[in-house]
Amino acid sequence: MLNQAVVEDVLNAALETGGDFAEVFVEDRTSSVLQMLGGDVDNGVSGRDFGVGIRILDGTFAVYAYTNDADRDNLIKVARAAAQAIRGQATGRALDLRKSVLDNRHEVKLLPQDVAKAKQVEWMRRAHLAAKAVDPVIAQTKIGFLTNDQRVLIANSDGLFVEDRRVRSRMMIEAIASRGTEKQTGFYGPGAHAGLEYFANLDIEHYARVAGETAKTMIDAEFAPSGKMPVILDNEFGGVIFHEACGHGLEATSVAKGASVFAGKMGQQVASPLVTAVDDGTIPNGWGSQNIDDEGAPTQRNVLIENGILKGYLIDKVGSRKMNMASTGSSRRESYKFAPTSRMTNTYIAAGQSTPEEIIANTEYALYAKYLGGGSVNTATGDFNFAVREGYIVRNGKIEKPVRGATLIGKGIEVLQRIDMVGQNLGYGQGMCGSVSGSIPADVGQPMIRVSELTVGGRKGGQ
Repeated sequence: MLNQAVVEDVLNAALETGGDFAEVFVEDRTSSVLQMLGGDVDNGVSGRDFGVGIRILDGTFAVYAYTNDADRDNLIKVARAAAQAIRGQATGRALDLRKSVLDNRHEVKLLPQDVAKAKQVEWMRRAHLAAKAVDPVIAQTKIGFLTNDQRVLIANSDGLFVEDRRVRSRMMIEAIASRGTEKQTGFYGPGAHAGLEYFANLDIEHYARVAGETAKTMIDAEFAPSGKMPVILDNEFGGVIFHEACGHGLEATSVAKGASVFAGKMGQQVASPLVTAVDDGTIPNGWGSQNIDDEGAPTQRNVLIENGILKGYLIDKVGSRKMNMASTGSSRRESYKFAPTSRMTNTYIAAGQSTPEEIIANTEYALYAKYLGGGSVNTATGDFNFAVREGYIVRNGKIEKPVRGATLIGKGIEVLQRIDMVGQNLGYGQGMCGSVSGSIPADVGQPMIRVSELTVGGRKGGQ
């Protein structure tokens, strides 16, 4: 992607004013997005993005610059301009870049460019037809199909020189039910760090029917009750609450500044003893997985909470310096236009001992949130609210009836402490995570869990 000699020259130029570390991040990305509305393709965009990011550190001070002009003289000019933010004494040390060979955990059999767009449209149309077939109340479908092929080169003044390739694909299926002026939606978005063989082998109709069934069920549901009550959160995308309300608070981005409820709590009980939480960037073909992070460090399986005890944080290079703790391979960025920082990959609450049937049967009264929608979080405090996309009332150990319009309101660390049952059915849901280094693919996950008390916003009071 860039000649090693050019990279060395750029790194040397970046260190001319006394920085103690310099890094070059090169990205060459091709991407495609197809959109289908009501069974017809109504939009398609594809493109290529190429650029180089240059970062210089002096202790914990960082400066970042980027360009899409990879000419040697321009890169040296950009590096020297960025270096002007640092005033020190150049060491004049010789660089010794050593090319690393990666062990690729994420097999790709069908590259996006090797599969005709007509085939991708066929997969989308299958999703449309399956969702529409659920019930006549499904008035509309929206299907998106994303492919991404990203090549990166990462080199730094510590001697690192490594290249990687990340291929991702995802289908976003939305079914819309309509009756009179009322509309309800169902959604499913399966994806993987894999080629298009993932969709060639996927039961697309299953996911489309799930989206359709959600919309159909919610259009006829009555409004949810409000107040404090037990809440059962189903597996897969139910893990978004831990991701948003707790996961971001475990990133060095917030911990190092003391802007997290988890800062200074290492080794303390922060959750129910039933809770073990992990961030694992090594899961083969996981949506959020990578061979290396965006600083070139190998990704790893990081245990964040073990049996309720805080065991670790997610740490990048700058966070490592600020916190005097080792990097955990957790540095990520959207593209070369963003400086990297600590981020999640595939973050989940580990499986427990209870079956989903046992959790339901042992619940006298609760809101059962089968699928969650969007929400908002204050990462400094962990305060959150999330919409329930598909919900039910559980009464006397049985699922009684569907309800709509519910919102979950609470504080992440309190939810962790109030988990009193954890299921065996660990599953993952795919999404995009936004933070200071941009929007990145991330898996969220959990088995079914029960929270002993959570505030539910709805339109009806009491039980």
